[in-house]
Amino acid sequence: MTGSSAASRKALSKIASNRLQKELTEWHHNPPAGFKHKVTDNLQRWIIEVTGAPGTIYANEKYQLQVDFPEHYPMEAPQVIFVPPAPMHPHIYSNGHICLDILYDSWSPAMTERPEDNDRYVRNCGNGRSPKETRWWFHDDKDLALHDLSSFPSPSPSPSPSPSPNFGTER
Repeated sequence: MTGSSAASRKALSKIASNRLQKELTEWHHNPPAGFKHKVTDNLQRWIIEVTGAPGTIYANEKYQLQVDFPEHYPMEAPQVIFVPPAPMHPHIYSNGHICLDILYDSWSPAMTERPEDNDRYVRNCGNGRSPKETRWWFHDDKDLALHDLSSFPSPSPSPSPSPSPNFGTER
């Protein structure tokens, strides 16, 4: 919520305020790697400094996320945007808007929890194994289920698709 929409924002409900206080306390006791909450006196708007992960094109880059919590959080999703300049990414627009379904239609108040099979997945994942080596199983376009990595063979290269007759050919 930027500009005039910030002024029209309603105050947090008691439930939202209590939940955010709890989440902020947990954050300060166990901050996620690469994320730093910039302390302000506004519980309803968080500014998060994000540091790009090592080994990625974002390594050592710093970005800011603005998280605006609605009156009825956690029953309603927060608004999350990158404060420009936003990182270059196919799901992030230059104005900082993020195209990610869990921020909109797929939001759930339980989003702060880990997946049901988190411990099993992490245990089987191996230290430093790339998520690209995981065969993810998507139940549908909104639900994700993780599978035990040890139950899948190593991926084999698939044949390259044939180029389209109209694309990728020289004339």
